[in-house]
Formats: sequence, C-alpha cells, structure tokens
Amino acid sequence: TLAVAKRAGANAVVVAEEILHRAHALEGTLIPEDVAIEITRDYGESANEKANELLYHLGLATVSIIALVWATIGRKEAFVVAIVIPVTILLTLFASWIMGYTLNRVSLFALIFSIGILVDDAIVVIENIARHWGMNDGRSRRAAAIDAVAEVGNPTIVATLTVVAALLPMLFVSGLMGPYMSPIPANASAAMIFSFFVAVMVTPWLMLKVAGKADMSAHGHDDAYGGHPGGPLGRAYASVARPILRSKARSWGFLGIVLVLTFGSLTLFYTKHVTVKLLPFDNKSELSVTIDMPEGTSVEQTDRVAQDAAKIAMTLPEVISAQTHAGTAAPFNFNGLVRHSYLRAMPEMGDVAVNLSPKGDRDRTSHDIALELRAKLADLDLPQGASLKVVEPPPGPPVLATLLAEIYGPDPETRREVARRVEAAFRSVPYVVDVDNS
Repeated sequence: TLAVAKRAGANAVVVAEEILHRAHALEGTLIPEDVAIEITRDYGESANEKANELLYHLGLATVSIIALVWATIGRKEAFVVAIVIPVTILLTLFASWIMGYTLNRVSLFALIFSIGILVDDAIVVIENIARHWGMNDGRSRRAAAIDAVAEVGNPTIVATLTVVAALLPMLFVSGLMGPYMSPIPANASAAMIFSFFVAVMVTPWLMLKVAGKADMSAHGHDDAYGGHPGGPLGRAYASVARPILRSKARSWGFLGIVLVLTFGSLTLFYTKHVTVKLLPFDNKSELSVTIDMPEGTSVEQTDRVAQDAAKIAMTLPEVISAQTHAGTAAPFNFNGLVRHSYLRAMPEMGDVAVNLSPKGDRDRTSHDIALELRAKLADLDLPQGASLKVVEPPPGPPVLATLLAEIYGPDPETRREVARRVEAAFRSVPYVVDVDNS
C-alpha cells in the first residue's frame, strides 16, 4: 500500500489527478503487466465532489433570491440584485484570502449561509429608492436616490452590526472545533460588512443606470389603509393579517395558537422525533474496522481475525473492496490522525479499510451500512478480551471517541479499577457500542 499526502496549501484535486496520471503512465514499464493498481482512497475526488455540490447550492441560492426579488419587486431590481450578489461574494473571497483561509467546504458553506442575509441591505436600499422615485415630488432621480439611502442608512448599519455581533463569537470556540468552524464566522461577517458598503455605494449607482428612467409610480403611493401596497405578495399578506389584527379577540387567539404550536414543536426534542446533533451524519465512501486483540497475540492470529472481518464486510452489497493490516499501521486519514492510528503497529493490533461504492450508486447511507456491519461483526468468534470497532469518518472535526471519559488517579491500580467500573457503566447504557478502555 502506497499512501501519498499533499503539502499544506496545495490543491488536493490537482495533486490527486497528477498522481493518478503518473501512476498509470508507469504501467507496463516500471510496473509489470501482471501487477494491477487499485485506487482505494482518493480524497481529491471526494473534495472535488463536495466542492461542486456546494457550488451548485450556491448558484441555486443565488438564482432563488433573484427570482424572488423579480416576483415581488420588479425585473430591473432583480437585475441589480444579480450584480450585487457576485460583487459581494468576490469581495468576501478577497477578504478570506487576506485572512489566510483557503477555498474549502467550510468556507463555501459560509458563503451559502450568508447569501440569504448579504442581500438584505441591498434589497432595503433598492425598495426604498423605488419608493422615493415613485413619489414624483419634483426631485431628480439622483437626489431621490441619495435621500432614500440616507433614510435607511442608520437602521441598515445597526442591522448589519447586529448580525456580525451574533456571528463573531464563534471565532472564540476552543478546541479542534474552533479552527475547523472559524471560516464560517470570519467569512460570513466579512460578507455582511461588504454587503453594507455595496448596498450604499454600488446599489444606488446600479439603480440609476438600470432603472433610472423606469416608471416607479406603483411604488410611491399608499393604499387605502395608509400603507405601501407591496404588490401581489403584499396584498396577499394584508388580506390575511388585517382580519386578525382588526379584532382584539382574534389577535389574542392567533397569539395563543402560535404559542401552543411553538411549545408543541419543542416536544419533538423530548420524544426524539428530532435528534439534537452538532453536525449530521455524512455519507462517505469508506468505513474502518479497528481490531484490538489481547496483549501477546501473534500477528498471524490478528491477521486471521482481520481476514474474517473483511470477508463479513464483503458480504454487504455496497462494499466493493477491503484491505487488511495486521501488526503494522494502516494508511491513516484525518480521523486516524486524531485517533493516533499511525501508532497501531503492535502484533495484537489490526485494521480493515472498507471501501463502499459511490453514494450515487447505492440507496443506503454509509451510516446505515456501518450499523449493519457492526451487527454482523458481533457474531464473529473472538478470543476473550478482543474488541472490534466500526469507525465512520466524522462529518466534522474528528475526536478520540463519541463519548470519552478520562480518569485521573494516584496510581495505575486505582485508575484501572475505576476504568473497569466506568466501562461497566457505559456498557449498561442502551445504544452505547464499541466500549473499550486503555
């Protein structure tokens, strides 16, 4: 097995493609014809797949916002938003580069996360400019645009800083989660700050260029109730809201219904219909099985257990291959870096790398496959004191274990005794699996 790692800052996609190209170029020359090359782990391909998926969602979010503005405000205003969004994103990427962040899945998620809020300032300015232009009170379009921006300037500043103040504390999260999640508050805050300057500088100029001569009379007149008509969407909202607000009994009744539904939705956490997790399960194309035999076990016996585990894994329809390692450390991934898998070089230690078919070619997620594999491995005949663990690549920063207890004591005997008691307590809890102590 040959494992290749890239340098820090290098593009994983480009490095992986170049390595595969050079490896295949050696077939038939340096690599004999009777020797086959099998790619068991390509993180360049998975990184490219994740990036393309996030870029697709970024484009989808942008198109959805433009379509919504087109339907609710107007065609020319939607065109202005279509220019404002990429300008703000480009400025955010520049700030990300200045701060030393790379373009990865987390930073792309930050852009998608901020798409919905970075257009708020621009939409407020666009709508207010259209309203001032619709007044037709003798002011020039340029003067009316300046007055419109000045009118909403202070509230827009406060709203922008409020969002930034809510995001920035995430930068101070400690542990491994802090550096992992830091691109989200950094990039989202930069997007919000740039969106304000784009809204008050670029947006008015674009409105003058794009819609400077358009008829805005529909935006400048109040309806019979003294409010802005708001177009079809505003009229639909008003037709529902006014009957409720007109009657005090209806208002209190509506508030009571909202409160009941709000507290009722919270019961979903108690009933476990909605589970609470920091990050959802990911759908990877790999799993790992770690084998820990009793101390003193020979490499041959560890290898037999690893081979048996690999045979069981190959019975699953989604598994395409499995590699076994006994007495030597297997090539480790990001998860193995934290779990110190590179130190697993003792005769009683083994690993099985399980490769799954691409997620587009299977119906089950890798988590569901891991659950079935764990159930099948439970029937494996193991010597006393041996343990097998099914390890899934985490969706976020890896940890030593999902549930970990660290024990401190005056001497090894006391620590071992307490560890056995804690292990027994863990095993008594339903749904806690792969319990071990070291």
